[in-house]
Amino acid sequence: MKHALLCPTALAILLTNPGSAQSGGLPTLQEVTVSSGSQDLTGIADSASEGTITARQLANRPLLRPAEVLETVPGMIVTQHSGDGKANQYFLRGFNLDHGSDFSTQLMGMPVNMLSHAHGQGYMDLNFLIPELVGSVKYRKGVYAAEDGDLAVTGSGRIDYLRQLDKSFVDLGLGQHNYRRLVAAGSQRIGEFNLLGAVEVAGNDGPWDQPEKLDKNNLVLRLSSGSANNGFALTGMAYQAEWTATEHVPERAIANGEIGRYGALSASDGGKTHRYSLSGDWAKTTEASTSKANLYVIDYALNLYSAPSGFINGPQGDQHEQADQRTVWGGQGSHSWFLGPEWKDTELLAGVQLRHDRIGKLGLYTTEGRQRTGTVREDRIEETAIAALFEARTQWMTWLRSSFGLRHDRISATANALGGQFNLGNGGDVSAGQTSPKVAITLGPFDLLGKTEFYANWGQGFHSNDVRGATAVSNPQDGSAATAVPLIVKAKGSEIGLRTNPLPGWRSSLALWQMELASELVFIGDEGITEPKGASRRQGVEWSNYITPADGWIVDADLAWSRARFTEANPANGGRYVPNAIPITASLGITADSGGAWFGGLRLRYLGSYALEESGRQKSMAFWMANLKAGYRINPTLQVSLDILNLFDRKANDIEYWGGACTRSEMLGGTCGGGIDGRLLHPLEPRTVRLGLRASF
Repeated sequence: MKHALLCPTALAILLTNPGSAQSGGLPTLQEVTVSSGSQDLTGIADSASEGTITARQLANRPLLRPAEVLETVPGMIVTQHSGDGKANQYFLRGFNLDHGSDFSTQLMGMPVNMLSHAHGQGYMDLNFLIPELVGSVKYRKGVYAAEDGDLAVTGSGRIDYLRQLDKSFVDLGLGQHNYRRLVAAGSQRIGEFNLLGAVEVAGNDGPWDQPEKLDKNNLVLRLSSGSANNGFALTGMAYQAEWTATEHVPERAIANGEIGRYGALSASDGGKTHRYSLSGDWAKTTEASTSKANLYVIDYALNLYSAPSGFINGPQGDQHEQADQRTVWGGQGSHSWFLGPEWKDTELLAGVQLRHDRIGKLGLYTTEGRQRTGTVREDRIEETAIAALFEARTQWMTWLRSSFGLRHDRISATANALGGQFNLGNGGDVSAGQTSPKVAITLGPFDLLGKTEFYANWGQGFHSNDVRGATAVSNPQDGSAATAVPLIVKAKGSEIGLRTNPLPGWRSSLALWQMELASELVFIGDEGITEPKGASRRQGVEWSNYITPADGWIVDADLAWSRARFTEANPANGGRYVPNAIPITASLGITADSGGAWFGGLRLRYLGSYALEESGRQKSMAFWMANLKAGYRINPTLQVSLDILNLFDRKANDIEYWGGACTRSEMLGGTCGGGIDGRLLHPLEPRTVRLGLRASF
């Protein structure tokens, strides 16, 4: 494992003068909180499906992957169909979000989703996230907030890191399959400033017959003063990773013994990636106004090698490389005015947002053993997105308030074809805009089953499409004519719901929602790409609960049901099911930490069966799984913990697709043809045990 980021100088910066850090308990996440627990949003929220997750709620959650922090968003499911250096698969509100499309995520104001990405629109890689540093996760579902723009069809998540820790700490994790992880983090006061630093190095082979050889290095430095509402923060981050992947494989290859349950078709799938960033946040709040500003610059690259179809094209295999090199810069600013009682306590907000992607090389290449053998396409893209937004929130009566929002987005882009025999005629300039109104009405609070509010929401939003698709003239694979897709695709959503406190310590919310999308982004399993499909319509119900039955105990329980259908039937099979749209999800979590010697948490997660293709005849297997965490404080500065992931060793699949693929033997035996349609799967990792040791200073 490379240790380039874990140098003595960095550790010295992190751990020098630990006595200057603010005093408190152990530097466990549960004690490094920004609030005491879940926020009561009655009187604050504009919908039943928004919320804030605090550090306390994140504490003692057993995590297999960093991106599972987003599973704190009720109804969100995070899985993987490849190696752990690749962005995860996300599911929410009947959407297969693939690697992030249609859910907009920010970290400290920086966008995580990548536009016009080599692998898929909205690619959202959260593997650089350090869960121990997360201070809060603010989420909204639906298209009802003026601050949310591109890709925020199902909603948005805003993740913020802590500005300071109670104490410096070093956390060592070891586990099965050569899992190892070291995190060193600390903060100290320097005059009126807080300096926070963290270093993470990690590696893992996983349960796969072909070791994953994950090698991850991560560095965070954050200088701040004041608070998020009155102060500033300057954050530098550096992340790099390399890995070997076991991709999804044909189920029949496992059934007939050609490969084992954790086997692979290709020996060289995987990739490497890096993300370097610098961001700054500033805010000033008075009794009459709030001003906020954010600036960022990101250097990002990915080289991804995969062969999802196996050996359709010959004994050399179907491996291809998707390459992405870009710089992303931008920012956002807003100003709010608080008009006071004479204006019905109206709050006005005006803001602007800017993002520019300079993609120097965006490529798709045929490869063999990670060596390029041909160029399918190679492009250079400049893409600029700018938005202006306005929102007015008014307390008309003690039991009635409203929020009216309006935003206008404009996206302009230029694509230049650099290579590919059938690609050189593609490219050009394209632009599009959309004005999106938003409305929210809140009734209450009423003394009904405790303090209760009712909500009604309506709004429009959008997702953008890959610029290469919006400027397409010919298919880069074979030169056949291609039809360009719209650069902007409209979404329209509505929702009614309630938020209530039926008993002391019990907060509950219920939402009924629907969504119409002019064009669906669908993952194509045998090609490993995301393609625009037809219009779709969804309806659903969500029920979320947060319960504190006793001091130090937290119970959260969520249940979500949805129905996803294309508005027009598939011409080939007459079906209208949206593939990989999960209709039922449920979760139950229990954490306990009363400040004594013992602490821990248990989480249960259920994924219902979903259609793999439009007819609905082929469906996935429903399953549930459990993760357990148990910890013990040996003394005030030392603690141990045990994570058991997939506690009951469920033999299920993390993800399933339907598509064409061939194994090497099928190709050599002459039975492959143009590919054999069937179930493609990536198995759930078996029971995995990890031991953690944390020392504080």
